[in-house]
Amino acid sequence: MPGPVPPTQAAGLVLIVASYTLWGLLPLYFLTLEPSGPFEIVAWRVVLSLLFCVLLLALTRGWVPLLGALRDRRAMLLLGAAGSFIMVSWPTYIFAALSGQVVEAALGYFLTPIITVLLGVLVLRERLRPAQWVSITVSAIAALVLAVGYGRVPFIAIVLAVAFGLYSLMKQQVGRHVDPVVGLTIETAWLAPLTIAVLAVLAATTGLTLGGHGTTHTTLLLAVGVVTVLPLLLFASAARRLPLTLIGLTQYISPIVQFLIGVLILREPMPVERWVGFALVWVALIVLTMDLYWGRRLPRSRRTAEPP
Repeated sequence: MPGPVPPTQAAGLVLIVASYTLWGLLPLYFLTLEPSGPFEIVAWRVVLSLLFCVLLLALTRGWVPLLGALRDRRAMLLLGAAGSFIMVSWPTYIFAALSGQVVEAALGYFLTPIITVLLGVLVLRERLRPAQWVSITVSAIAALVLAVGYGRVPFIAIVLAVAFGLYSLMKQQVGRHVDPVVGLTIETAWLAPLTIAVLAVLAATTGLTLGGHGTTHTTLLLAVGVVTVLPLLLFASAARRLPLTLIGLTQYISPIVQFLIGVLILREPMPVERWVGFALVWVALIVLTMDLYWGRRLPRSRRTAEPP
C-alpha cells in the first residue's frame, strides 16, 4: 500500500486543484461581463494582467529575473510568439463562453494534449510509441463523429487546441529558467500596444462598456487581470511541489469543469453523436495518459532505449 502523501505534495495537490478549477470556472465569470464583447474583454485582460504582473514584480522585487529575460533575445522572441497565440486563444475562448459554446471549448482543451503530441512529431521530429499512435487515431475518429454531431467542423475546439498547443510549445522552448510571472509580463507587454489600439478603436466606434453598466460590472471587468494571473500563480506554486506525472494527471480538471458547466448549468445540447465523440476523446486521453504515466515509471535504462 502507498504511504501517506508528503505534506509538500499534499499542499501542491490543493494548489493545483484550485488552479485548474478556477480556470474551469472562467466561462461563468466571462458571462458576468456581458454586454462587454470578446475583443474588449481580451484587451482589458491583457492590459490589466500586465499592470497586475508589474505590481507583483514590484512587491516581490522580481526585477532581476525580468531584466535577465529581457537580455535573452531568444526568450524574448519565443515569448512574443507565445503572446501571439494568446491573442488567438483568449478571444476564441471568450467568444465560446459568450455565445453558448462552452462544451465545444471544453473539447478543445481535452484535445490539447493530443495536439501537443502531434506537434512534437511535426515540429520536434519526435517518434511516437504505439499507444500514442492509437490515441491519435482514436482522436481523429472522434473528430469525424463530432463533426457529424455538430453538423460542421468544430472550429472553436480545433482553434483552441492548436493555439494552446503552439503556446505550450513556445513556453517549452523558453524552458523553466523564465519565471511564470516574468513570462506573462513579457507576453502581455508584447500585446499591450495592439490591445490599447483595440480599446481606442472600440471607444471611437461602438464605445467601451467599462463604467457604463453599473458598479458590479465595472468591478468585475477591472478584476479580469487578477482573475487571469491568480490561477497561474497557484499553478506555478504547485509545480514546484509536485512531480510532472501528477501534474499531467490533473490537467483534465479544467475541461471537465467546463464540460459540466456547459451541460448542467448552461444546458447546451448534447445529442448522441456528441456523447459518442466525447467518449472517444476520453478513451484517447486515457490511453495517452497511461502511456505517459508508465513511460515515466520505466527504469532509466529501458527508457533511454525507447524512441523519444
